[in-house]
Amino acid sequence: MHHLQRRRQRGITLIGLVFWAIVIGFGALVVMRVFPTVNEYLTIKRAVNKIAVGGATTVPEIRAAFEKQKEIEYSITSIGGKDLDITKENERVVIRFAYDKQIELMAPVFLLIKYEGRSD
Repeated sequence: MHHLQRRRQRGITLIGLVFWAIVIGFGALVVMRVFPTVNEYLTIKRAVNKIAVGGATTVPEIRAAFEKQKEIEYSITSIGGKDLDITKENERVVIRFAYDKQIELMAPVFLLIKYEGRSD
């Protein structure tokens, strides 16, 4: 008679499937909204590194070089040459930058990302 006992079925319920679809969909939404800002940050970082090792030595030259780079790299929209903090450390030019990026996820919900970086 033991072989006639019912086995308990296993599997995912419709409610569980909908829950995971919502979680995965929201995660994909966040990734799709954040990826362009990360790409912009990496572009800014590359531009700043390129300028720091270039021949520009004065603050106006460095700011002008960044503006020129900004015209070439269409994805840089968050900062300009005037937003750069330019100093010298051990006879090397160091360029720092920082900015905030506010991303709308859904109507009243926003994600705030604070980016900051410096030349290598």
